[in-house]
Amino acid sequence: MGVVVSVCAFHLTTAIDIPLEVEQLPTITEASPSSLIAFPFDESFPMTCEAKGNPEPEFRWTKNGEEFDPYQDPRLIKEDNSGTFVIPNTGNLTEYQGTYRCYANNKLGTAITEEIEFVVPHVPKFPKEKIDPIKVEEGQPVILECNPPKGIPPLQIYWMTIDLQHIEQDERVSMGLNGDLFFSNALEKDSRRDYCCFAAFPRIRTIVQKNAMSVVVKSTVQELDPCIALFEKLTNSILERKPSLLMPSGVKSETQLVNGDELLLECIAEGIPTPKIEWVRMGHRLPDRATIENHGKLLSIDQVNEDDSGKYMCKAKNIHGEAKHSFDVSVEGQWKNSQLSTIGSDVRIKCSATGTPQPTIQWRVNGKPLKASNRKVLDDTIVLHNAKSIDSAVYQCEASNRHGTLLANANIMIMSKFMGLRWFYSLLLKIASTFLLNLMGTMSLCVIKVMLWWWCFSDVPDAPENLVLSEHKGRSVKLKWIPGDDHNSSTTDFIIEYEESQWEPGNWNELQRVPGNHGSAVLKLYGHVDYRFRVSGVNAVGRGRPSEPTERYKTPPAAPDKNPENIKIEGHLPHEMDINWEPLSPIEHNGPGLEYKVSYKRQDVEEDWHEHVVKRHSFVVKGTPTFVPYEIRIQARNYQGWGPEPKVVTGYSGEDFPSAAPDDVEVEVMNNSLVKVSWTRVHKDKLHGHLGGYRINWWRLRSLLDSKKTHGNKHTLTFPGDRNHAMLPGLTPFSEYSLIVMTFNGRGNGPGSHAVNFKTPEGDVQKHIVALTWAPPLVANGVLTGYRLEYQLINDTEEVGVLQSMDISSPDTTSCVLRNLEAVSRYKFYLRSCTRVGCGPQVSEESTTTPVARKSHRPGCCRAGGGYWRKSYRDRKGISEAVNTSKTFHIIEGLEPGTAYTVRLMTNNWVDNSSIFEDVIRTRVKGLASIHGGISTQGWFIGLMCAVALLTLIVLIACFVNRNKGGKYAVKEKEDLHPDLESQGMHDDTFCEYSDNDEKPLKGSQHSLSGQIKAEDSGDSLVDYGDEDAQFNEDGSFIGEYAGRKEKRVSMEVKGTTNQSKA
Repeated sequence: MGVVVSVCAFHLTTAIDIPLEVEQLPTITEASPSSLIAFPFDESFPMTCEAKGNPEPEFRWTKNGEEFDPYQDPRLIKEDNSGTFVIPNTGNLTEYQGTYRCYANNKLGTAITEEIEFVVPHVPKFPKEKIDPIKVEEGQPVILECNPPKGIPPLQIYWMTIDLQHIEQDERVSMGLNGDLFFSNALEKDSRRDYCCFAAFPRIRTIVQKNAMSVVVKSTVQELDPCIALFEKLTNSILERKPSLLMPSGVKSETQLVNGDELLLECIAEGIPTPKIEWVRMGHRLPDRATIENHGKLLSIDQVNEDDSGKYMCKAKNIHGEAKHSFDVSVEGQWKNSQLSTIGSDVRIKCSATGTPQPTIQWRVNGKPLKASNRKVLDDTIVLHNAKSIDSAVYQCEASNRHGTLLANANIMIMSKFMGLRWFYSLLLKIASTFLLNLMGTMSLCVIKVMLWWWCFSDVPDAPENLVLSEHKGRSVKLKWIPGDDHNSSTTDFIIEYEESQWEPGNWNELQRVPGNHGSAVLKLYGHVDYRFRVSGVNAVGRGRPSEPTERYKTPPAAPDKNPENIKIEGHLPHEMDINWEPLSPIEHNGPGLEYKVSYKRQDVEEDWHEHVVKRHSFVVKGTPTFVPYEIRIQARNYQGWGPEPKVVTGYSGEDFPSAAPDDVEVEVMNNSLVKVSWTRVHKDKLHGHLGGYRINWWRLRSLLDSKKTHGNKHTLTFPGDRNHAMLPGLTPFSEYSLIVMTFNGRGNGPGSHAVNFKTPEGDVQKHIVALTWAPPLVANGVLTGYRLEYQLINDTEEVGVLQSMDISSPDTTSCVLRNLEAVSRYKFYLRSCTRVGCGPQVSEESTTTPVARKSHRPGCCRAGGGYWRKSYRDRKGISEAVNTSKTFHIIEGLEPGTAYTVRLMTNNWVDNSSIFEDVIRTRVKGLASIHGGISTQGWFIGLMCAVALLTLIVLIACFVNRNKGGKYAVKEKEDLHPDLESQGMHDDTFCEYSDNDEKPLKGSQHSLSGQIKAEDSGDSLVDYGDEDAQFNEDGSFIGEYAGRKEKRVSMEVKGTTNQSKA
């Protein structure tokens, strides 16, 4: 007997690529993740199960351990020749919640997927509890526990006050990885009654708040004699003590990781003075990838490997001593590639699984629990004693602990010596691999061992051949083909394309894809189309050439299969309603004579449908009342009949200008540059359209140092949505202003309110800051150790300021904020990248600071800022990021080169998503510039220019020598009389001049060096310009979309444009 073993642990791919024409067990090629979350805003949820094998596998499912047939539920969407089905989001998903498993079987065996848990998420909640005040003496450590509820990861924890001000964190006060807030030593200023833990679950767009906690810090010297108390306060000697660790406990712990994981080690200490944390690696230096975060308390190493294994130690030190904790870190490699082998007459299958706690292993055969007979289980190994053909099967190893379950399939084929050798040598022509072949004869005890190395190259598949159309059924036909040679890389997909002769002759369009182990497909076609088809194969190398096209096949005409989509109802004039829709594409007509029936009627009014048949894809209803709701439906038809029953959509007739102004306009001065404006909302009957929001127009009348009033330039801010107050920022201190408020809709502005005058208080002068950002060098030429930044004042005078310099020691730093610069002054900045050998060439940029008055926060104002950025493309997908309010800039990473993005800044008070600022940016195309200042600073370019300059000098010297020879010859006279235009050009001063301009932007900086100075103080918050009051549900939860509304915006000081890239 010969044995062929193909094992893969914890991977859904096999190490040996077996061609599909060879008879083989099923192999799972694609499956859903072990946890499939039904987010309420997704349209559908695919339960994926794909497999290959020969014979072609059949599929079945179980749910919660019982048989489950997707074809028995008409609501589920099934795919032909596949185990995949799709659960549509029809609103009632709870009945589909459960644990699923897919089985792919043929006559040789059965492969199974991991268990797939379909989860319908609930809103996480903190338990309702009464938390007693925490009383502690000054100097003692304090731990505020968060204990966030379980929910869909990732989880983000924030500590804030009840009015959403962040709790300031430093070496003394910080948050641990578990979300708890640690005080190394409590001070009297820590006493407050509103420490709140917020848990954010961004994947379900939910934030929940824990009940506020109260901390009371008692002074240790309050009851002492006044003289002694004064002495103790000055010396603080009574409280001082050496450090001890709050986190972790004990003196030693172990951490096990797998290649590619992230290592996080945390040490939080208490003591007085506040301890400082140091990190060391015993016997080695810390890896270059190691970063120290959270004020020195967190050591992070990304993408660990075996070389990162070892002993790490944290040391908490102050003047009175130190505390230590050691971490034994072990990193294990992933499972190695399997091999083909024959081990006598016994077969051993090993399943290696590690974890904490140690996983338990369960063995299955063809998806069923393993039974005895000739199979023995020895810990993590199965031994098949005296293996026979009936032992051919798919063996499953399932390892689980309290953290989860992993599953691996191992395909075991037992075959005779003759069949095994025949199969093996056919396999040699397909496989680029190294493996060991052991052969054993059945008549003797002799064992022959042969080591074979087979080297070959992969290529795209050849074109399929012998395309045949069969089973003609009107608007469906079966297409068969014979695959071409896959050139040592198995075909993963076949792409079927069609070309039709009427609308786009000669253009090939993709019709459908089928798995690479299929040789036929049933094609669903449109009516009244003259088709022909072709097929091409795809493998890991790429897509191969298409086949020769089939003969033409014309489908009979039929009624339309669908109705128009994307119906839009707009009203450009008060008594009209414009209805537009996306027409059916020509191939979707299904036959000649396409028309659309437009039906409409007043909503909530007893009247018949008004119907009109048109051939265009728009219709205008005239004589409508102003801004009333209508129901509209559009149905397609052709000469063969009507399309399906249309859906009813709702829209409004045309809008008119608002007829009323906001009342009771009041102004509350918040500080010298910020005021709060409030008003009474305009009644909806006076809006005459969709409320767009409110606009505030204001102008400066005079400085309070000047008695003469002048009407300054008008400024406008737009605040979308239904609201009754807003913030006006950026006012000039010690000035008198006037403002009016108006509402607007889609038609335009309504009348303005009565003007309200107000005055701003005095302000003080602030030094200015500049925020610099850059990208790392494309080629560091060594280990990058940091950067050197230099800058100087270069106002428009002959003298320049003193050159200031600073060294940035962290190579991961890509931004810097320079403070206390002169106002309204021009500076030049120089940046170099440094390695251990030295610093490279510099890039430079200039920028001018601008004047601004310092802004002070009113007590109780929210300081938590929020940022939102959205890629501008058709699907309108958005990503939101929190903005660090302690900084005056924010870097958005992970953007695609050469792509337009819409960036919004908005308040983050969980009630109002209105944006404060909105603009469109476009990222640079990758590779067009570099950190070294562009092409003009590249070595090859400089060398080329030097060569051109040298050649130019030689030509000029030759011309000069020739001119000074004197005398003219006959040939020279003829040249003077009949000059050669081509040679004449060589004597002109037309040689290209080369200049190296220093003033080039840094790569990837988005021109952040070129004048985009952050004028606000670093402590200012974006939320200061939005709503103050954050509303939560009774259970402390909040669910809201981060994306902004889609209201129309009219031109304003703060721009609000949104680009759409059309597909």
